[in-house]
Amino acid sequence: MSSRVLRTAAVLLPIGLAGAHIGPAATWLPGVRLPFFPRLAGTGPRHHVALTFDDGPDPVATPRFLDVLDELGARATFFVLGEHAARHPALVAETARRGHEIAVHGWTHDRPWLPAVGRETTGLLRTARAVRDITGRRPRWYRPPYGILTSARWLAARRAGLRPVLWSAWGKDWRADATPESVRALISADLRGGGTILLHDSDRLAAPGCWRSTLAALPAIVRDCREAGLAVGTLREHEPGEHERA
Repeated sequence: MSSRVLRTAAVLLPIGLAGAHIGPAATWLPGVRLPFFPRLAGTGPRHHVALTFDDGPDPVATPRFLDVLDELGARATFFVLGEHAARHPALVAETARRGHEIAVHGWTHDRPWLPAVGRETTGLLRTARAVRDITGRRPRWYRPPYGILTSARWLAARRAGLRPVLWSAWGKDWRADATPESVRALISADLRGGGTILLHDSDRLAAPGCWRSTLAALPAIVRDCREAGLAVGTLREHEPGEHERA
């Protein structure tokens, strides 16, 4: 084999590996995810909407969300970060005790630009184990931080026995300019039967205090769903046929 061919291969191989690693992250794009990967988008029965929250548990914000959800008679799925669940196990246990579902958001909220299947797998297994130990129930779902689902994260989720799920509507509630009105309007624009809503119950990784806009918008969001004839609940309830098995 000529030196020129070897040099070319040395250049193309890393590019190919990088493409294979980051390629699945294209599912972050709604135009890719919704029509071609409906299960990943969290598509469920047409009469139901899954309500989900990321980045907790937060000892300041999460209890307020739990209280408002109680007032609304609504249940949700909370995607927790393992390092914070380990610091606040009583809050995770209380969230589950109130009828909400606990899912995995990773051990930390990092960006996966470099392939690291071992590290990703360790983090997911560690978080899933913490959730099981705290709640007595093995988690089912995994939402990758930033919604970036690389091949390493796909494989790690498979090894951890978790099903990746993203969303179909989000309120962009992490932004400094988020308001209750903007959060509600963004959710309403993409609200559909069978959809999965993404919100956040913490500002730990976002603009300080932005969770207050989410909290203020939550009653109107739930009301909009119900007025559209849609039940609001957890991802577990969102599974096709789950209502019939309950």
